[in-house]
Amino acid sequence: MTLRVLLVEDSRVLAERLRESLDGLENVEVVGAVADESAAVAAARAHKVDVIILDLQLKEGTGFGVMQRLGEARPTIIVFTNYMLPEYQRLARSMGVEHFLNKSVDYERLPQLLQEIGAARPH
Repeated sequence: MTLRVLLVEDSRVLAERLRESLDGLENVEVVGAVADESAAVAAARAHKVDVIILDLQLKEGTGFGVMQRLGEARPTIIVFTNYMLPEYQRLARSMGVEHFLNKSVDYERLPQLLQEIGAARPH
């Protein structure tokens, strides 16, 4: 079963780099890349995504706004940010986020994490 992934990233360069590194993964399909809160909510709903790789600072709005607007029945969220503040991590965890990654340190972990999330899904 293919894992449908949405990239929510305000840096076009990083979004393209992420897409390139994830496109070759087996059973992972990147369905889109958006840069702001409203587009993220619309794309997540339209594409029925399984995972959102979510930056916290967006061109318009925030990653926290995306999570709040999607509500409880949202896809798995991987926060992928340079803002590793303990307050942000606590808030994200209180919103149900299990994966909080640092862009500078954890970039190489993303493919493996997506494979693990895909493997854990019921078939």
